[in-house]
Amino acid sequence: MKTLTLASIYEIQGHAHEAAEIYKTILEEDPSNIEAKIALKRLVSNRKNYGKAREDMLNLFIQMDSEVEFNEFERWLGQLWN
Repeated sequence: MKTLTLASIYEIQGHAHEAAEIYKTILEEDPSNIEAKIALKRLVSNRKNYGKAREDMLNLFIQMDSEVEFNEFERWLGQLWN
């Protein structure tokens, strides 16, 4: 079953292609789905802007142990969702 939740999980895990395919399927079934539209646009822009940064932030997330690192990761996530 292809859902927004599954696509989000793929996206968080760095599987952008799989996430995009699910968002596309959702939009084929429901072209008015705003969340899928926004997510797909975000993925397309992320490919252009966040290639290496995504890997760096994943490593930071795995290893973070301070409030400063948490704040940096939170700021980066905010950029993804805006």
